[in-house]
Amino acid sequence: MLAQARVTIDGVLARDAAEVINPFSRIAVDGVGLPTNTPHYIMLNKPSGVVCATRDARHRTVIDILDLPFQHTLHIVGRLDIQSTGLVLLTNDGQWSRRLSLPQSKFAKHYRVTTEQAITSEQIAGFEAGIFFAYEGLTTRPARLHLINSHEANVTLTEGRYHQIRRMFGRYGNRVLSIHRYATGPYVLSNLRPGQYREISP
Repeated sequence: MLAQARVTIDGVLARDAAEVINPFSRIAVDGVGLPTNTPHYIMLNKPSGVVCATRDARHRTVIDILDLPFQHTLHIVGRLDIQSTGLVLLTNDGQWSRRLSLPQSKFAKHYRVTTEQAITSEQIAGFEAGIFFAYEGLTTRPARLHLINSHEANVTLTEGRYHQIRRMFGRYGNRVLSIHRYATGPYVLSNLRPGQYREISP
């Protein structure tokens, strides 16, 4: 069929049997399209008490919130802990999620954080310098901490270590009361209420 010029991939004539395709390539033979997968990209405002998992025996998951025919084909891009709220991205496009998650992509993640004690200049400087995590044997990348008031700040990270913000403030004995992620890279939560979601463009 290739030799007879009967196959197209995404509208382009295919000639090489070794040509690489992706799960969402549109393939046609004699002008008739074969069944294809459709990529989906979802932005969700995660409420507190919901886990970032595809299934969980004890808690409601971000997948459970969705009412979509394809929801069980989705995976999570960048998790939040059960108490934290805000922006979670879901997709069935593994290449897209890998690009967002790669450390070298350095996509900034933005959080609104409330702490039990006042945030000090020492903490601001410590976030900027990076904080050593003995368990992993590494120092965090520089993080920006912009004060809103004495107990509230916008925190910007370019990585996503386990409970990173809580552990960074914990180094100074300052307990985190709430974390709300409102943006990741070019994706901003905007006016979605807790539990609401919408499809987005990749």
